[in-house]
Amino acid sequence: MITPVPPFPAAEMKTDQGRTLAVADLHIGWEIALIQKGIHVPSQTSKLLKSLIGLTMTQKPDKLLILGDIKHTVATADMSEWRDVPEFFNELKKHVKQIDILRGNHDGNLEPLLPEGMNLLPANGVVQGDVGFFHGHQWPSPALLACKTLVMGHVHPVISFRDLAGFRISRQVWVKGRCNRTELTKVLLQKNKVKTTGNPAETLRKCFNVSAKTEWLSIMPSFNEFLGGRPLNEGGQNERIVGPVLRSAAVDLENAEIYLLDGTFVGTLGQLKSLG
Repeated sequence: MITPVPPFPAAEMKTDQGRTLAVADLHIGWEIALIQKGIHVPSQTSKLLKSLIGLTMTQKPDKLLILGDIKHTVATADMSEWRDVPEFFNELKKHVKQIDILRGNHDGNLEPLLPEGMNLLPANGVVQGDVGFFHGHQWPSPALLACKTLVMGHVHPVISFRDLAGFRISRQVWVKGRCNRTELTKVLLQKNKVKTTGNPAETLRKCFNVSAKTEWLSIMPSFNEFLGGRPLNEGGQNERIVGPVLRSAAVDLENAEIYLLDGTFVGTLGQLKSLG
């Protein structure tokens, strides 16, 4: 079972192998994009590192799992990232003995930046206990359907609140939505070029030796609080949705539960649209 760690954008779970701490979307070097537009922001990498080290010292995990987007540039790496990313993880390794990284869409050319001993995992996910983790910009592996709960990053979910005077604030949130197990199984089989004959669950067992159990999908807020995000309760549906799983009919986003970082339940996404 996975549980959030309020008031942080992080979650933890216990398995037979020990305790895992999960975070998503560090985006080290995000300031580069602003500098290129003439907006000069001092590097926030040291603050990000201090926050993550503090969390590991408090939670004392056996393993840290990062759900992708370690750096901010997409296909390559900026000069500052060649410096900051290795320094970041060399320091972080002093506080947690194992660090696993799921590849995100911003993690092109990441391998040369990582110190030795880091585990770089595929973007389509990994199973930890009864939870399947993936970044979110690609379809998850069919193997993750063996898990009751799926957890993804990538979206940077926030909710916008606007009062009668027009003042607007936004807050990072957790999103928890129900999955249509049959539809998700069907679409993942299709994406893996497997023809469904009869019941999709039976085809999944036959081709991948996996019994479909998925009921929930949780979306993690980004660990980098400076990033912001596109409010899920503003704009049209196509503008809010990021990632192929969320664009499919497999996740009930309209009735998805929305929680603030401190654990406060603020309503369903459908209910919050009127506040955006």
